[in-house]
Amino acid sequence: MARCDPLRSARSRPEVPIPPLIDLWQRLVGTQPDPPSWILLGSGALALVTVVSRRTWPVFRNVVTIAHEGGHALVALVTRRRLSGIRLHSDASGVTVSRGKPTGPGMFFTTAAGYVSPSLLGLGGALTLAGGHITALLWMSIALLAAMLVAIRNAFGVASILGTGVTIFLVSWLTSPTVQAAFGYLFTWFLLLGGVRPVMELQRLRRHRRAPHSDADQLARLTGVPGGLWVAVFALITIATLVAGGRWLLDGAGVLSG
Repeated sequence: MARCDPLRSARSRPEVPIPPLIDLWQRLVGTQPDPPSWILLGSGALALVTVVSRRTWPVFRNVVTIAHEGGHALVALVTRRRLSGIRLHSDASGVTVSRGKPTGPGMFFTTAAGYVSPSLLGLGGALTLAGGHITALLWMSIALLAAMLVAIRNAFGVASILGTGVTIFLVSWLTSPTVQAAFGYLFTWFLLLGGVRPVMELQRLRRHRRAPHSDADQLARLTGVPGGLWVAVFALITIATLVAGGRWLLDGAGVLSG
């Protein structure tokens, strides 16, 4: 009778490969190690330069416009307005059309959502990164872009959404964890910082009477509250989310505690 050595059998047993879908799910719900502090600080500095530079801001501002118009669209759906479509333009402007009552809470919240949406998305990204979910952040961004693509009604808008989504997908699928972390932090910093500048631009346009149909002026007509006060509300929200999101990012990577 042959004897079986359990220890030898265990050593010689081949490893069972993890199915691709299970592996992907584990990557999405799992956590990744905190990146080095230089990645966190460097990505923040690069995002700041991109936002304040007159050369880079016009190029990358369209990412903020996507978040802006996506905020209008999401709130329109949540408040049961009928979303007719979204258009993104090459000058980094955009328009979201929804149908429903021209007054009331639905119209108010839909109009108010645009300028604060990039900052709020950045805040959500900061919370996600603080929990170590770098891969989840990238794939949630892809999912949001895919959902928004259905509502796009012009060629430039389709190209913008596809280009942004494909870029995020390639980073998440083909690059190392370090590169993914750097991209995720850069993307989040850019939303937090980039959410502030359009509010400043809006006030400058209103001061020169060049934006009579802006979100702030539409809110003024809906509520009777002056448009300048709505710009101030946008500014307070975007600055507050920048401070809170920046603190979460720094705390999550151990920069402040270290």
